Amino acid sequence: MRLFLSSYRFGAHQQRLLAMVGTPGRVAVIANACDAWPSAWQGAVTSDLVPLRRLGFEPEVLDLREYVGRPAEVEQRLREYPMVWVRGGNTFVLRAQFARSGADLALRRLLAEDALVYAGYSAGACVMTPDLHGIESMDDPNEVRTACGIEPRWDGLALVDRRIVPHLDSPTDPTGDARKLVREYTSAGIPHWALTDDHVVVVDGDRTEVLT
Repeated sequence: MRLFLSSYRFGAHQQRLLAMVGTPGRVAVIANACDAWPSAWQGAVTSDLVPLRRLGFEPEVLDLREYVGRPAEVEQRLREYPMVWVRGGNTFVLRAQFARSGADLALRRLLAEDALVYAGYSAGACVMTPDLHGIESMDDPNEVRTACGIEPRWDGLALVDRRIVPHLDSPTDPTGDARKLVREYTSAGIPHWALTDDHVVVVDGDRTEVLT
C-alpha cells in the first residue's frame, strides 16, 4: 500500500511523491470534497491541475457523482490510473461520495493490491483515517445532506491507524481551529497526526513515517 497524505498539496515533499510513483503519468483527480460549493468547484479543480502538470503528470478529472450506484464501473475506471489525487474540501461530503459511488471499497482493494498510489490532502487525507469525529469543528457535516442527499457518515476508510488534523498554524486557518482540535485530541488521549502545510504522512508498504 502506498499513501501520500498531506495537509496541503505536496507539502514540502513533492520529490517523495515522485519517488513513490516513478515516472509521472496519468492521474485521476477527485475533487468531490468540493461538491457542496458548485460555484467554486471548477476553480478548485483547475487550481490542482496546474501544479500536477508542472510535475509532469497528466491529470484527468474523475467525478464520483457520475458513478453513484455503479461500484463496478468506478473500480474499473480507477484501475486505469497509476495514481489518484484527492483534493481538499469538506471531508464529510467526500466520504459520502466515496460511499455512494463505491470508490471507498474499490480504493481499499486497489491499495491492498498495490495497484496505485493514493495521494490526498486535507479532506483527501482525513478520509483515510479510522473515523471523522472532531473534524466537524473544521468541516460542516450538514453540507452532506444538501450536496449528496444522505446523512453524513462518521467512519473513515481506516487505512491509517490514527486521525489527522490538517492546516496546523496555517494561513488558511486564521481562527486556529486545527490547534484547538489538537488540544482536544491530546486531552482525550486520541492518537493523531497534527500536520502543518509542509508535513506529509507517507505509507509505503509496511512503513509509515511523518515527513516534516
